[in-house]
Amino acid sequence: MERRVAERLRGALGPLGLEAHAFKVGWYNAVLQPAFHLPYPDDTLAFVVLSTPSMFDKALKPFVNKERLKIIRDPVDQCVSHHLSRVKEKFPDQRVDVMFDYEMLPSRKPKFLAQTAAHVAGAAYYYQRKDVKLDPWGKKKIFGVCVHPKYGGWFAIRGLLLFPDIQVPLLEQPTPADCVSTEEKRIELLEQFNFHWQDGRYRDIIEVKERYSEEQKAYFATPPAERFRLLGLSQEAQ
Repeated sequence: MERRVAERLRGALGPLGLEAHAFKVGWYNAVLQPAFHLPYPDDTLAFVVLSTPSMFDKALKPFVNKERLKIIRDPVDQCVSHHLSRVKEKFPDQRVDVMFDYEMLPSRKPKFLAQTAAHVAGAAYYYQRKDVKLDPWGKKKIFGVCVHPKYGGWFAIRGLLLFPDIQVPLLEQPTPADCVSTEEKRIELLEQFNFHWQDGRYRDIIEVKERYSEEQKAYFATPPAERFRLLGLSQEAQ
């Protein structure tokens, strides 16, 4: 069942520059405190959805051109929301719950921890402070970051698709590719991400197959309120 769902998702999302990676809710809940658990049985089938560098041209720009007058908040969020809602239509006989990376619970906690989901699904390795043996940071707060084996840091985690009626007790958990395997590189990655994230060097911690275009880099480097102008959206569209 999982394979059929995965193939249908690949067919729907692949041409948009989106990837879907399967996991069981239990894998995710097992590594988190109860406050962050997803409220589904452990064997429930879920997919974490990533955007790759090609999403900008394959999905975002066509979406903006078509929906120009309906864009009232962040164009990327609306684009992803639109396409994941369309995906639900591919499964008329199934309940499909969608969570987006920007959604919050009433407690102000995120609805799900995106990087943890990507790691347990084997989509990208979530490098954290605990992955460094000789910690050089003392009392500083150090945030972790996911690295994709193909795109390095040139990708984003956009949402979850959950299938509450599909239980997959026999699904085998994949191991994410440990592509930043040396202590020195891991320290460099976390240093760059925590203290120099604006320059984006952490994204190239490994040799990548594809990265954001110059146009896309400029878009994401621009303050959100000014991005409408880059996409040719008028004030009315805002």
